Amino acid sequence: MSSLNEARFYDLVETTQQAVEDILDQTDLDLDVENSGGILTVRFENGTQIIFSRQPPLRQLWVAARSGGYHFDYDEASGQWICDSTKEPLGILLSRVTREQIGDDVDFSPL
Repeated sequence: MSSLNEARFYDLVETTQQAVEDILDQTDLDLDVENSGGILTVRFENGTQIIFSRQPPLRQLWVAARSGGYHFDYDEASGQWICDSTKEPLGILLSRVTREQIGDDVDFSPL
């Protein structure tokens, strides 16, 4: 479990979700992005979606994709969200699941 305090956790999640939106805005993909109540939903043209939600009690960022659910803890040393099951940084996992879902490459490496 992360040692983040609540304020820092919320700030990190908000910053991360905004970065995801910014990256997607720079693509020419046909998609719909909705951010409401701390849940960021990305709906792709083919009907698949990726959902980002914050989990304050655990200080985790959760990502739901067609391939499954992923739980991320923030690693202060690297400055990245790291998946607790695959050990992938968020950006690498997002690039992978986006490619799996829509067949297009999106570079989420800045995350």
